Amino acid sequence: MGRITQETRARNEEAIRAAMNRLLRGEVPPGGRCDLKTLALEAGVTRTAFYAKQNRDGTARPGPYQHLAEEFERRLKALQDAGTVPDPRAAQIERLKVTNAELKQRVEHRDTEIEKLTAFKQLALSRIAAQHLEIEHLRQELARRPDSAGPVGVVRQLSAPFGSCS
Repeated sequence: MGRITQETRARNEEAIRAAMNRLLRGEVPPGGRCDLKTLALEAGVTRTAFYAKQNRDGTARPGPYQHLAEEFERRLKALQDAGTVPDPRAAQIERLKVTNAELKQRVEHRDTEIEKLTAFKQLALSRIAAQHLEIEHLRQELARRPDSAGPVGVVRQLSAPFGSCS
């Protein structure tokens, strides 16, 4: 590929700056992002023009529009640090990450509560079963006593040592 003229370079730089300003204002095309790939597409230049090149002797030289790529990255970072996200898709991803983290926390809290309630339920059922066995045992004991006169007699017998009803 041959060298470009100063006029073509100036026209390309102007197109890149215009595209850069649109992207940083949040005017991201459908399916695009606020990145160098979209910047190159919007400006009509190749993406490789934003990156350093290598001479035949192995030394590096800057790409023709590398300074604009660095400016774009710097401005984008400044906007992001200020809390502005020009890419609506990136903003949506951030919102979804926050929502996802909140939902995970709610699920963990509910799982903990379910574990506590399950343990309480098990304890309550164990106590009810033990009380039922105790009641059954007392009923069998009552049925074996020949001198019991039903529940009233049992109450009198149980309260006799504590009171003076005998």
